[in-house]
Amino acid sequence: REERQREQLRQECLHFRSRLEAVLTKLQREREEKLVLREQLWECREQLQQQAQFCTGLGAASCTVLWSASCREEAIRDMLADGKLEPFLTVAGQTLESFIKSLDEEETPQQQNYNSHEHQFVLALAGIITNVAAVTCGRDFISSSALILLDTLMQLLGLMKQGVFPKLKVLMLMALYNVSISVKGLTYISESPTLSPLICTLLEGIYQDSEVCLQTLRLLQSLLVEGDVAMRLRPLLQHSLPLGRVRQLASSRHPTLSRTAQETLEDLGCLASAEKDQ
Repeated sequence: REERQREQLRQECLHFRSRLEAVLTKLQREREEKLVLREQLWECREQLQQQAQFCTGLGAASCTVLWSASCREEAIRDMLADGKLEPFLTVAGQTLESFIKSLDEEETPQQQNYNSHEHQFVLALAGIITNVAAVTCGRDFISSSALILLDTLMQLLGLMKQGVFPKLKVLMLMALYNVSISVKGLTYISESPTLSPLICTLLEGIYQDSEVCLQTLRLLQSLLVEGDVAMRLRPLLQHSLPLGRVRQLASSRHPTLSRTAQETLEDLGCLASAEKDQ
């Protein structure tokens, strides 16, 4: 009987050992499979990174070429005729928004990479928008069918820190200025609640780029030219516009900036006089 029990125990031990070896073999196989999968994952990540860099580089190169081509009015007319302008402006606005909102909040002007494909890509997109708005048919189209783009530009300009990607800011401001040449575009821009605070923010600050200040003043001048718009904005500008900063810019060594600031002060003075005469 004892012999039978020992034999039974021996068989059970052999059974458990066999199961243990099977589990260990399976575990080893799973470890090896995980290592293979991990290597494949890293390879896929590298490939995706390379593809992303390639696509961004291709996009930057293509948009730079299109930026140059869009300087011709015929090119804008062709884009309108083909019905491709509206979806392009939608994608351009979304891309600008994605890029600007992805910027590190702690990023400083010294940390910017102006030569990156991403920066060149969005710069070209903003340049194309500016060129589209520089043509009568283009600005009329934006003023009627791409109002979300105007909201996006004003919103993003307010999000960007002082000194960060100033050339991109300049192009976005130029686009708004070009649109403001259209009465419909000017009316829409002037009715935005973000406009007056935006102008004040862009003018203030010692780190603000001189070209950014210049284009901001040009946009402000465009608003002051239209009497009804100017009178509507005057209460807001009166309480928030940094006149001291504008006077400081009027003494700038930058001749165009100095002249534009002086003209802006004159326009504001005329507006104040007109209000007193009423």
